[in-house]
Amino acid sequence: MEIVIPGASSLGLFIVAALVLLVTPGPAVLYIVARSIEQGRLAGFVSDLGIHSATLVHVLAASLGLSALLASSALAFSIVKFAGAAYLIWIGLKKIFGKVAPIDLGAGTNRVSYRLFRDGFIVNLLNPKTALFFLAFLPQFVDVGRGHVAMQIAFLGLLFTLLGFISDGCYALAASAAGGWLKRSKTYLNVERYVSGVVFIGLGLTAAFAGNHRK
Repeated sequence: MEIVIPGASSLGLFIVAALVLLVTPGPAVLYIVARSIEQGRLAGFVSDLGIHSATLVHVLAASLGLSALLASSALAFSIVKFAGAAYLIWIGLKKIFGKVAPIDLGAGTNRVSYRLFRDGFIVNLLNPKTALFFLAFLPQFVDVGRGHVAMQIAFLGLLFTLLGFISDGCYALAASAAGGWLKRSKTYLNVERYVSGVVFIGLGLTAAFAGNHRK
């Protein structure tokens, strides 16, 4: 089967637009930054991988047209949105009120990495705005004259995911470097659990109340 992709001009415009969107910090970037500062570079990269693995699910949904169902159903949108918001808030509350236990990524690395990957995956999977974003954004760069619209959408989605993984990885690197400096500060060490917890709770509240599917 022949692989059909958009034309060069459409593809160029898409890459420029995608990069502009990706370098603008959003919930995924803030999530990765929080993990990187708190737990280091590896945690940031694993969270990045989890988030963009879920992005692939949204790409598949957009390619198959499933996102249209979410866009047309207020109930479905609300259920998914509030489930994702609740999960973020739960992570924040667990950070604030849970037991203080320094995480050593050198011991039990597989278990810790799995948990980080899982959290990142769920956070992005339960973000209906990601699904609606792909539904609205990707078709703008499809060359209908080339045919195979679903294949073109899938290609653009995969390209966006790759660019997102790279750009968010840069944020993880920068944040982990800042985290190393912050962790030498006694003041930060005393308030770190509260800072991280408030960040996650803030992300959850933002996800819950930042508009609806008709905007």
